[in-house]
Amino acid sequence: MKLLGSKGEDLAAGFLKEKGYRIISRNYKTPIGEVDIIAEDKGTIVFVEVKTRTNDSYGYPFEAVDARKQRKLKNLALFYMKQKKKEFAVRFDVLSIHISNGQKEVEHIMDAFEV
Repeated sequence: MKLLGSKGEDLAAGFLKEKGYRIISRNYKTPIGEVDIIAEDKGTIVFVEVKTRTNDSYGYPFEAVDARKQRKLKNLALFYMKQKKKEFAVRFDVLSIHISNGQKEVEHIMDAFEV
């Protein structure tokens, strides 16, 4: 499972770079949790949650970013801003990745939920 997650995060980082994002950090760890990817997109700091699945038996990957996970990501963003001692525009994106039979499908949900 950890290997699948790492593969998905690698795909996500490459996908974002191709779209012009600058990757600031991967697997940013804090005392309150971890953010998969922190990137910059046209002056906005983007906190990216990556969900990877090989099938839909537990639902679509993006469905795992429930209200609890959203709250956690918002708190992590606040922690990051306090650590950097500045405010900036923030956005939350979800990259939903489906890998099956050698095929890779990436769905990018920009501004997936409110700040």
